[in-house]
Order: sequence, then C-alpha cells, then structure tokens
Amino acid sequence: MFKSGFVTIIGRPNVGKSTLMNHIIGRKVAIMSNKPQTTRNRIQTILTTEEEQIIFIDTPGIHRPKHKLGEFMNKTALSTFSEVDNVLFLVEPDKYVGAGDRYIIEQLEHVTTPVTLVINKIDTITKPEILPVIDAFRKLYDFEDIIPISALKGESTDLLLGAIRKHLTEGPQFFPDGMISDQPEKQLIAELIREKTLFLLKEEVPHGIAVVIELFEQREDSDIIDVKATIICERKAHKPIILGKQGSMIKNIGIKSRQDIQGLLGSRVHLELWVKVKESWRNNDFLIRNYGYDGRQ
Repeated sequence: MFKSGFVTIIGRPNVGKSTLMNHIIGRKVAIMSNKPQTTRNRIQTILTTEEEQIIFIDTPGIHRPKHKLGEFMNKTALSTFSEVDNVLFLVEPDKYVGAGDRYIIEQLEHVTTPVTLVINKIDTITKPEILPVIDAFRKLYDFEDIIPISALKGESTDLLLGAIRKHLTEGPQFFPDGMISDQPEKQLIAELIREKTLFLLKEEVPHGIAVVIELFEQREDSDIIDVKATIICERKAHKPIILGKQGSMIKNIGIKSRQDIQGLLGSRVHLELWVKVKESWRNNDFLIRNYGYDGRQ
C-alpha cells in the first residue's frame, strides 16, 4: 500500500526550515543563510521511497512586513496551513515564547491540520534546558507531537520522519522517481546566486537583491552550459558594492555560484553576471511578479 502526503514547514525567519528540508532530502534544494528572510517563495521538495512519497513545502519566514514583497512572503507561508496533511512549526529553544511565535500560534488556531512542534537547534543547549522550552509552548497550543531536533547535526530527524509518517494516507505518487523539487532549474540557479550574495555582502544590500536568469543554454557539441544572470539591486549606491573594487566582489560571487550550479546540473558551466539597479523594486507589484515572486500562484 503506497502512501503519500504533504507537509508544510513554517516558523519565524532564520529558525532552520531550509536546513531541515535539505537534510531530509539529502541534497541542497533550498538556499541557506544566517540572514533572516532568505526564503522568499514556496518551495516543494520531494522525498520518495518504495513505500511512500512526502512532499515538503518550505515557506518564507513569517514576520512583520515592511514592503509588498514581505506581504507576499507572509501570504505565501500562511496559505499552506489548510492545504497539507501535517504542519511542522519550527522554533528555537527559547524558554520565553516571543511575539513572532505567538503570532504564528494565533494563526494556527484557525486550522484543523495536525501541528507538530519542532524545537530546532538543540545542539546549542543542554538536555535539561529543553524541558522548560517544551512546557512554555505546550501551554499555548495543543500540539500533536513535540520533537526536539538539530537540523544542522541531523539529531532526532529520524524521530521527526516517524511522526510525519503517521499522517500519510494511501494515495498516489504525485511526482516521478528521482524528482526532488518542483522548482525549474533556472529558478534554482537564481536562488543559488542570491545565496552567495547573502553570504558575501553585508547589511541591507542582500535583502534588496533579486536574481534573474537571462540565458540558460547548452552549447552545441559541448557539455558546457552557458548561464547569464542579472543581479538586481534597489539603490545606485549598492551597485559598486556588489561589483567590488576592480570587480573583485562580483568575481567572487561568480566563482562560488558556479561551483554550486555545476554540482546542481552535473555539468560544466560558464557563468556571466551583470548588475542592474531597479529603485524600490520590492514595492513594485509588476517587478515582484517579474522577478519570480507571484502572489497569484
């Protein structure tokens, strides 16, 4: 009897949602950064075995939005609650439940989907310190399960998968064998490049960055794939920062991006990067859609 089901991963920014999903799948399909609001779109990742298929939905971190892009990200995350078989609510191991987590719990009151509390980053605390965290969250919501894990170290993720399997039902295999994400290759490449900007650039510059793939083409009679991408920034002052002194920064972004893209595609890649300024694009509905963040989906 083949089973299948959908699981959404929610939580505040930077609690480790993408790290968890990448660990479960065993491959990097979602970008990671120590900066909040890294994930902007809803990303479906597929785990398929002989007995089951689990479709994980990684969502943007729920936060107080400051622009239209932030509003889109919140709407994307909140819309998944009633569409799935199980909700994983990731939190950090804090004894005090902050306003951000309380806001998410308020939204959960309106859904009937079973919710599993996943206390991530337990590698940063001692085992006796976990109990007060469990107690603090249990007082606020009737969770189906409460599972402490470390997504980074892979600790207790097998227990989490066991809890998820309880909510799978007899059903079809929605995606073919070998498919690990519903994201087109161009979108995955754009996100890998954006990840490098998040890693290498400081302060507010990365949050105002989008990446658009202008060319994605296999060369004739060659295993080389040509990729041309444009890095979009919001302010003229940001462009020279992205370029760096004598082009050093964009060269570094290109080197690190190409390594990951070649790993993703399994082929040699010639990567060309450009930088373009689009003032306040995060508050422009047309540009938000044009750069791949479409609220109508």
